[in-house]
Amino acid sequence: MPRLLSRRFVLGAAAAALASSVIPTGFAFAGQVFERGGLAIGGYDPVAYHTMNKPVKGNAEFTSTWNSSTWHFSSAENKAMFDGDPEKYAPAYGGYCAYAVAYGSTAKTEPEAFKIVDGRLYLNYDKRIQKKWEAKQDSFLQQSEANWPGIKAGLGG
Repeated sequence: MPRLLSRRFVLGAAAAALASSVIPTGFAFAGQVFERGGLAIGGYDPVAYHTMNKPVKGNAEFTSTWNSSTWHFSSAENKAMFDGDPEKYAPAYGGYCAYAVAYGSTAKTEPEAFKIVDGRLYLNYDKRIQKKWEAKQDSFLQQSEANWPGIKAGLGG
């Protein structure tokens, strides 16, 4: 009789496959921060997620370097807020997909797939994955927090 695979194994394998999928040109995993086009979180303003509750594209006029990555902001005020407390505004897990991190992997993220939880920004691969993540958010957050130190170390952080 064939051996049945556990649901956790199957989900973990799916997340690993997602994370190891081919990354389109312009995407990079640059150490601790996910970059798209050479910019942290694709040039989106991390502060705007907190203050406007939506993704807002940053402007090269308002730039900071933090955690070995270039960050763009939509205003001088947002840049100043970030510069004053980058840990508060930067996305969790270096901007990598929170769902993938829960399974011990990394994956690219999309700006629209986000959620602020207890003042912290979490990004996901896409809206479909975000819905899965939100369905068991507390459990995934607990697992992600346990996995992130090892993943971060593997990324050179």
